Amino acid sequence: VTQDEEGGGRETRAMRSEGSERAEKVGGGILDDSFGRHHDYLRISLTERCNLRCQYCMPEEGVDLSPEDSMLTTPEILRLTRLFVAAGVTKIRLTGGEPTVRKDITELVAAMGELKKIGVETIGMTTNGITLKRKLPALASGGMDAYNISLDTLVPEKFTFITRRNGYQKVVDSIDEAIAAKERGEIRSVKINCVVTRGLNEEEVADFVQLSVDKNVDVRFIEYMPFDGNQWKDTKLVSYEEMLGAIKKRFPTFQRVQDLDKPNDTSKAWVVPGAKGQVGFITSMTEHFCGTCNRLRLTADGSIKVCLFGSDEVSLRDLMRAGASDAYLGQVISKAVRAKHFAHGGKDGMHGIAESNNRPMIKIGG
Repeated sequence: VTQDEEGGGRETRAMRSEGSERAEKVGGGILDDSFGRHHDYLRISLTERCNLRCQYCMPEEGVDLSPEDSMLTTPEILRLTRLFVAAGVTKIRLTGGEPTVRKDITELVAAMGELKKIGVETIGMTTNGITLKRKLPALASGGMDAYNISLDTLVPEKFTFITRRNGYQKVVDSIDEAIAAKERGEIRSVKINCVVTRGLNEEEVADFVQLSVDKNVDVRFIEYMPFDGNQWKDTKLVSYEEMLGAIKKRFPTFQRVQDLDKPNDTSKAWVVPGAKGQVGFITSMTEHFCGTCNRLRLTADGSIKVCLFGSDEVSLRDLMRAGASDAYLGQVISKAVRAKHFAHGGKDGMHGIAESNNRPMIKIGG
């Protein structure tokens, strides 16, 4: 247990007390929790299906998918999205599974794009990039602003090992096309998400930083996180500090640039001076950022998850199909948000998360 973790326990207890007092005094809106955090960012999983089998996401044999009739329909997704936007959501991210495998993805994005007229500022997508390239023009015209593209290695053979599928060049081509679209002003942001795992790709972190030097892209390193079925062990975790040490051996001038951090950012921004792009670190395990969390999740089968690591869920799908009004759904959402724990879904750090029951990542939404 690190000194920061020990202090974090005291901080968490104090924040719980302080948050409860604040909530009683202020009241807050539908998307405000008891710690004064306003949640204006909604991550929507569009499907549990994926065309890859990444090791950190699911077991080799895959996962049992939910029945098709339990998945939210397009009208249900749009109804809930409008409800969240009316309550104050300004940023939407579409996830999965792999969102681009959804047959009506371009039509759904276009419908989401219409919500920019009533408060949505940004629509993003997290994707593995396999089929993205050919869909980029239609998605951009529908209102897609930003892409986070997963790529955990720059070695084609290792890509096949990690994902248990082929497709490395398709992902690279999608990244290059997205960067070109950004430079043409068609989209705002392109990020590469790299989950760093000991014994798998930790020796490539400096090569990924070189990618940020050569290309106008934000490379983000993600600490390996525990989910059901991904065989997480703390020995596989490569910490933020360890990654920094490896990078600085090759890039001694690598530097922190806090001015690039935006409010509620999950990543810590770094750059190599003179680089075309930048680098970020998502330190969920060793230096959590729960205190500024503004994110809520809607699973593909219609449950609201107020924390990625939390086990608590409420099925909005069941309520809608039972005839619940928007007003009642708003009350249920508000109650769920108010019950949100301060950190890590109420679990005791990374080991508490690993020992708890949660969905596999593919059934939560990346």
